[in-house]
Amino acid sequence: MVPSDFTFAVRCHQDLTHRIGLKPTEEAHRVLSQMVNYCNLLQAPFLVLETPSSNIFSDEAVDAARDVLSSSNLRGVRLVWENRAPLTSKAQSMMQDLNIVHSADLSRQTPLFASDMLYTRLFGKGKHNIYQFTDEELEEIVHKVLTSKAKTVALSYHGVRMNSDALRFASYLKTGKFPSITQFTGVAAAKTVLAEDAKFPASKQALIEDQGWKVFDVTSSKRLRLSEWLAKIPDKVYSNVEEVAQALEAKQ
Repeated sequence: MVPSDFTFAVRCHQDLTHRIGLKPTEEAHRVLSQMVNYCNLLQAPFLVLETPSSNIFSDEAVDAARDVLSSSNLRGVRLVWENRAPLTSKAQSMMQDLNIVHSADLSRQTPLFASDMLYTRLFGKGKHNIYQFTDEELEEIVHKVLTSKAKTVALSYHGVRMNSDALRFASYLKTGKFPSITQFTGVAAAKTVLAEDAKFPASKQALIEDQGWKVFDVTSSKRLRLSEWLAKIPDKVYSNVEEVAQALEAKQ
């Protein structure tokens, strides 16, 4: 069960975006129609198309995509397109003509053109989705949202800390301040986030690579990425989290 005001967004099946490739075939129309059915059942206003980086749309491919997307009855569902390959000017024009929203990860880029709607899938700047946003990065996203001309904004978090990142973002919008991540500060906070899943024995470099993406509370009002503190400890192999905490304490 979800709250009555919960808003779904539906990710389009890869049959259309990857296997068929947005070509105006009978199967493509059938898949798109079924996805719209799912949107209507969930009362989801957005259908998100994600095409891979290997799929660079030629002029012919853009014409084919225009054909299938413009000739389908979307029944009020808004198309959002995350094209992971560089968008050509013709593809961009097609999207604008069909009122398709360009989905861009606001932590890395901005949409290629203004729209009445802003839709972003937020992964962050780490490997895949292993990332946690700092306060400053969330503030930058807030700035991009507030300076856009969009009337509707949808932020979809996809990092491993997506729930807490979204709650921190919402708290900042409401209060102007970011909440603490743990109940501790300083070395105790760093030790807390390390203790979640750090594997030992571990070298300094391994700790930075595996744990450095996390954010912890330096003070009640300031947070840092853990890699910034781990970079200061001696270059050796650590047996447990207590050894790391002692090394961090010695460097403060």
